[in-house]
Parts: sequence; structure tokens; C-alpha cells
Amino acid sequence: MKKTLFSILSAVVVSSAVLTAGAALNAPAYAQSAAKATVDAAKAAGTVGEQSDGYLGLVKDSADAATKAAVDEINAGRARVYAEAAAKNGVSPAAAGASAYTNVIFPKVKAGEYYKDDSGNWKRK
Repeated sequence: MKKTLFSILSAVVVSSAVLTAGAALNAPAYAQSAAKATVDAAKAAGTVGEQSDGYLGLVKDSADAATKAAVDEINAGRARVYAEAAAKNGVSPAAAGASAYTNVIFPKVKAGEYYKDDSGNWKRK
């Protein structure tokens, strides 16, 4: 039987440290903090934003290699978390990612940072 959206959220919230940092589950702590720091700076600069699918995206294609690598690292960690939540709750990883965006990630987007809405447009909060 499929679980409710609340169950999906609960599974994602349990992993919110990984989700928020976007770090791989087994990555060293220094790598996690370095990627998070890089992404946080890129968010503040308007280069990186949160997407409605639960993943980070490049607002500007001109992001440097370090920023792109940090986004990839964080997105890989999120993908693992979404896959685990999906398996536990009988939904797709895409549904878990979208639920995480709505209930965990979007509320944490700071004023002035970018997010991509369901229509695919980047907007500044």
C-alpha cells in the first residue's frame, strides 16, 4: 500500500542533514562542508538555485568548474536520499524529490536567492 505524502516527508526530514548539505552519505565531512560552502556562495551570487524537482540547478551557465562540481556532489547526495525515501514509501524518486522541495527545501530558500518553479522559470525569492 502506498504511503501518504506525510510519510515521504518524514523519511526525507530524517535525512535532512544530508539533504540540506546535499552531501553523499559516506563522504568525508570536509568534502560535505566544502561543497555546501561553495553552493551557498553561488546561491548568494545568483549562480545556483533550487529547482522544484528537489535538485540544485545552474541559474547562469557561466558557473565555474568548482561550483559545477559542488552542485553535482550535492545533487548526487540528494538523489540517494530521494531513492531511499521512495523505496521506503512506495513512490518514485521524482515524487520524493518534489515533496522534499515543497516541504523542506523551498521554505529554506532565502530572500534574494533563486528557485525554479514548476513551469521551468527561474525566480528570485
